[in-house]
Amino acid sequence: MGFADRLKAIGPGALVAAAFIGPGTVTTASVIGAEYAYLLVWTIAFSILATIVLQEMSARLGLITKEGLGEAFRNEFSNPIAKGATIALVVSAIGIGTAAFQTGNIVGGAAGLSTITGVSENVWGPIIGVVAAGLLWTGNYKLIERVFIGLVVVMGLAFLVNAAVVRPDLAAIGGGLVPTVPEGSAYLIAGLVGTTVVGYNLFLHASTVQERWDGASDLAECRTDTIVMIVVGGVITTSIVVTAAAVFPEGTRIANVGEMADQLEPVFGGYALTFFGIGLFAAGFTSAMSAPLAGAYATAGALGWERDLTSTRFRAIWGSILGVGIVFSALDYNPVEVIVFAQVANGLLLPILAVFLIYAMNNDELLGEYTNTALQNVLGGAVTLVVIGIGLRTLYDVLLL
Repeated sequence: MGFADRLKAIGPGALVAAAFIGPGTVTTASVIGAEYAYLLVWTIAFSILATIVLQEMSARLGLITKEGLGEAFRNEFSNPIAKGATIALVVSAIGIGTAAFQTGNIVGGAAGLSTITGVSENVWGPIIGVVAAGLLWTGNYKLIERVFIGLVVVMGLAFLVNAAVVRPDLAAIGGGLVPTVPEGSAYLIAGLVGTTVVGYNLFLHASTVQERWDGASDLAECRTDTIVMIVVGGVITTSIVVTAAAVFPEGTRIANVGEMADQLEPVFGGYALTFFGIGLFAAGFTSAMSAPLAGAYATAGALGWERDLTSTRFRAIWGSILGVGIVFSALDYNPVEVIVFAQVANGLLLPILAVFLIYAMNNDELLGEYTNTALQNVLGGAVTLVVIGIGLRTLYDVLLL
């Protein structure tokens, strides 16, 4: 199959991209661009490389073993204590963690609609949650996938148009690819890594590739889907940083999730405001669907339950996660600081999941000839070490506050 034919089979990778381009990414990337201009563009490049490395492993594991990541982690240990600890980690970190993110996802999407319509986020939030629940309830994977692909296109166009209009300094963007850590930026670096290399996406990807492809013969197609869509997500993230850097004076602190759109209006008029609002809605809505779905796949797999989109237990898990978001989205809730904090927390958790994943990917009995190569282990290990370093630096900075 040629490269062009593989592009026509784009699918699960779009779910991954749509999941990490959520309100957390929009918020964190906007804050970074406003405060540090282009200095932290290198963080996006690293995050995209790290995401490709880890998501490829997760997708390969799911495609070859026909197991979700939750099952793989659960079955990796025979010792009951180790098995129990693994199940507890997955359920608490992924199941409960996605519920914590969900309010920010829904409110972020509602803020996008609010900038367009003037109607309060507290009204739009529950509506978004109910619509997302309706789509998930259908249990129709192909329909859900098409919705995600469509919204990725919407997000891309909205943010890329804004980035093109501001005419960014390309030389400055290139300079931002050189790694630097300005004073006070480690927290935001961890936040951007945490909002891109998302732990629950590893569980989502391992399960959804099984809905699209049959097995090892489709591995090349799966890899193309993964790489292309994650790179697209990286371009969208970069466009958000670029727009914020061009619009705000360096050092500006963004106070609320809709402020960037408000600042764009006098510069680009109502059209740019509308584009930004649509993009923010698409970001929130896709994450409002992907987080519950990922939480359900992870929790069901870890507990040994059926991973069927139409099963009662599966629906109960994603319904609980989505319900948390719907309830809190109806309240007077400003998600900016919580969103950034949640991404940082995810960044601190990620090394644990990465170590588990790399361990599983070297199990000959599980994967046979499709275990990690030496290069894949080196890349995975390097990504894990860098993420650990960022997490430790973040903890150090937080403890000094």
